[in-house]
Amino acid sequence: MTVERIALVGFGAIGHAVFDLVADDTRLEINQVIVPAELVQQVKDELAQRTDAASVAVSDHVSLNERPDLIVECAGHSAIETHVLPGLEAGIPCMVVSIGALSAPGLPEKLEAAAKAGNTQVHLLSGAIGGIDALAAARVAGLDEVTYIGRKPPLGWLGTPAEEKLDLHNLTEKAMFFEGSARDAARLFPKNANVAATLSLAGVGLDNTKVQLYADPTVSENIHYYEAQGAFGFMGVTLKGKPLPSNPKTSALTVYSVVRALKNRVQPLAV
Repeated sequence: MTVERIALVGFGAIGHAVFDLVADDTRLEINQVIVPAELVQQVKDELAQRTDAASVAVSDHVSLNERPDLIVECAGHSAIETHVLPGLEAGIPCMVVSIGALSAPGLPEKLEAAAKAGNTQVHLLSGAIGGIDALAAARVAGLDEVTYIGRKPPLGWLGTPAEEKLDLHNLTEKAMFFEGSARDAARLFPKNANVAATLSLAGVGLDNTKVQLYADPTVSENIHYYEAQGAFGFMGVTLKGKPLPSNPKTSALTVYSVVRALKNRVQPLAV
């Protein structure tokens, strides 16, 4: 049996959940956990309490001496520059969760160049949204338009520029506070950029993907809707995402998309 050795970059809500969900799969071995230097000892102490983590090395960088078969980024935008790009250049395939980072000018090109230099590949995960395979397939024949509409409870937008336009604490009906391109949405709302950026990369690009964002006191969950039309016809996808129990700001589906991608690497039948 072939065992896939994995360097997991990030051990926050997503990293924790991924670690737990693959711990009992003997075909997947997380042998490195990468965290900022100031968190290394804390994570070492935590993993030392687990019977399924005795052989896991914790560090602030990916060790090429214990070369992993795969690097999985679950740590946020800066981890792509720090860990993913060098990994790709060293010929290690990578998976990226923080797709919103690719709205930064030049970063998609850097990823592509690093993957080419290492003769390997970077896999951009679908995260909190579904239907990405269909959207990317539709692009083959030509897409005319892609529009994304995001709705959250008002307090889900605290700490964002939405506060400057709306009274989020006293909102009584749905209100739109942003309409523009996916690139501008990613710039203004970086912590909410992953879904729009994923749709853009699969579809018509960051500058041509239309985005509308709403604060909606009538909903209790994050609601993602997008529609696309082109030579293939028309599609509309709605997803009402539940958060991780351990972190209400993180979509559970984001974690499951990582686990699915990992299991597809070792299963005889990948779907």
